[in-house]
Amino acid sequence: MIALVDSNNFYVSCERVFDPGLEGRAVGVLSNNDGCVVARSAELKTLGVAMGMPAHQISPALRRRMTLLSSNYALYGDMSRRVNRILGEFSPEIEAYSIDESFVGLDGHEPDDLEAWGHRVRGRVLRDTGIPTCVGLAPTRVLAKTANRVAKSRPELGGVCRLAADAPETRRVLEALPVHALWGVARRSAERLALQDIHTAWQLRQADPKQIRRTFSVVMERLVWELRGRPAIALDDVTEPRQRIMVSRSFGRLTGEQAELQAAIRQYGARAAEKLRRQGSRACAVLVFVRSDPHRLGERQYRNSQVVALPGPSDDTRELIAAAQRGLAAIFLDGVRYQKCGVMLLDLVDAERHQLSLLQAGHGPERRRGEALMATLDRLNARMGRDTVRFGVPGEHAAWPLRCEHRTARYTTRWNELMRVKVR
Repeated sequence: MIALVDSNNFYVSCERVFDPGLEGRAVGVLSNNDGCVVARSAELKTLGVAMGMPAHQISPALRRRMTLLSSNYALYGDMSRRVNRILGEFSPEIEAYSIDESFVGLDGHEPDDLEAWGHRVRGRVLRDTGIPTCVGLAPTRVLAKTANRVAKSRPELGGVCRLAADAPETRRVLEALPVHALWGVARRSAERLALQDIHTAWQLRQADPKQIRRTFSVVMERLVWELRGRPAIALDDVTEPRQRIMVSRSFGRLTGEQAELQAAIRQYGARAAEKLRRQGSRACAVLVFVRSDPHRLGERQYRNSQVVALPGPSDDTRELIAAAQRGLAAIFLDGVRYQKCGVMLLDLVDAERHQLSLLQAGHGPERRRGEALMATLDRLNARMGRDTVRFGVPGEHAAWPLRCEHRTARYTTRWNELMRVKVR
């Protein structure tokens, strides 16, 4: 059996832990640069605020009825670690799927004790972190995700739902679940399934696995087996190394200064390189893009991108930044006020298995010194905090740093932002 433990409205819940005054109020968390709503409390949903809604489209009258906060990722990341640490006390098999979701292996547990186990986990996480969770229990990951969905939508279950493979209740749930809402089914795949007259999760379960594989993919065939209660998807299938890595941000204000774009590209390139090394890959090319603000109709509109091929696969921040800067120089247009830019690393290959070239310069001692330098840089930043060592320093009034006008304190990771309590 597998459990999926999912935190409820995780970002909002983290904020409420340190500000109980937010309980019962409509609360939303905004994306980077306070652009759009990325997390909503139940109260905010009832006001009709949709996920992804741009903050500037919320009317002043509606805004007075809610609290909008900037993203506080340092706080959310630390709270996520605390939740997973508690889950680790209940099972040695923990697979963190996202910042607010983890799969938990339950091999060896008594079947009659599973629901009680789920309630114990929920109580312990709530007691020790203040984060409410729901628990889905099932023999496969896909069914566990579905069970968690049911647990969230039916309060009478107390936050815990178990779906056995062949139970009548499981059939009722899958018959009512549109196939596009099923974990692992993308919108385009759902449209293609509809052409095969498959509209619900139950209909997909009843489909011929081999026919599904021929028509779609081996991944879709695995979904069929998972819906039937036969484990076919390992977490590695879900978290396989990405084929591209992108880092981009909207600016806090528009800028036409090339130097500011260069600084932003340098920062984004360095961040992308960190992610690249973390997953053990190297990039063969770098894509750079810039764009103006499409919502400012009175402004000159411009968007462009440039791909720069590398001499050979690389994960060296210096080489990636240099390529990105060449791409920026090729597409920068004077007289435009830019709203966003970004760096994407393309054609990723395994760092340990990529094809070497006899003609490629930089092998040997120079390459080894570069690898040692990057490893040292990553180690220092991991041990002493992000950006302890970085490439260049942003200007004091640069346009590109994140705008976080409504961010709460990073209570658990910054000594100077610890919560102050008055005792009378």
